[in-house]
Amino acid sequence: MMISVRRNAIHRLSLFTAALVGLALPAAAQASDVSVAVAANFTAPAKELAAVFHAISGDTVDLSFGSSGQFYAQISQGAPFEVFLSADAARPKKAETAGFAVPGTEFTYAVGKLVLWSANPKLVDAKGAVLKAGNFMHIANADPKAAPYGAAGLQTLKALGVYTQLAPKIVTGENITQTYQFVASGNAELGFVALSQVITSDKGSEWIVPQTLYAPIVQGAVLLKPGAQDAGAKAFLAFLKTPQALAIIQSYGYTTP
Repeated sequence: MMISVRRNAIHRLSLFTAALVGLALPAAAQASDVSVAVAANFTAPAKELAAVFHAISGDTVDLSFGSSGQFYAQISQGAPFEVFLSADAARPKKAETAGFAVPGTEFTYAVGKLVLWSANPKLVDAKGAVLKAGNFMHIANADPKAAPYGAAGLQTLKALGVYTQLAPKIVTGENITQTYQFVASGNAELGFVALSQVITSDKGSEWIVPQTLYAPIVQGAVLLKPGAQDAGAKAFLAFLKTPQALAIIQSYGYTTP
């Protein structure tokens, strides 16, 4: 079943224009480069948000994409990221507690949705019954220890009572981007990905997994210690809370606070 609402170029342009017209951010004395570690599921919206923020502020946002678990490990070892956009809320809060982030700066910027997706337009049905039928060789899922979407995929299989049956067929991606690539390339016939990764495409087939089958994917942002004195990093986090930024985030299938 294909997602009924698709973003288009006119919609993206209207969001971009609204942001330029309606947003006023405190200007830094000089343009800066903001280093941001971004959970892989948020790749597309992060790129759009960075472009709009640059147009408004003149600051350049340097985006690095990967799994939240891997990023936290790097941050704990001194990686010079200034902002962390995680796929969960636990790691940003843990970063505050452990002294890697500025206290009181953690907040929820998005709540994600899980999708069972296949590049085959006829494979995934509207109710996800394909999982119980098991008529496939491989199903892709992100590493549940490092990627919250992978944890959600695992929870879904267990909630449906098919994990034991399908465990031998699971192909594990390092992050949600690699998981998507497994499915897009056909190396796995289907897999669990983020709604944001397929919401702009009319290809394939998908089932938006009911949120009753997995714990909410609450995604947290936090200002890391290397960005404590960077006006650009603080402004970018402030921008994520604006109506214009929230509209962009929502257009990729996320819900927002």
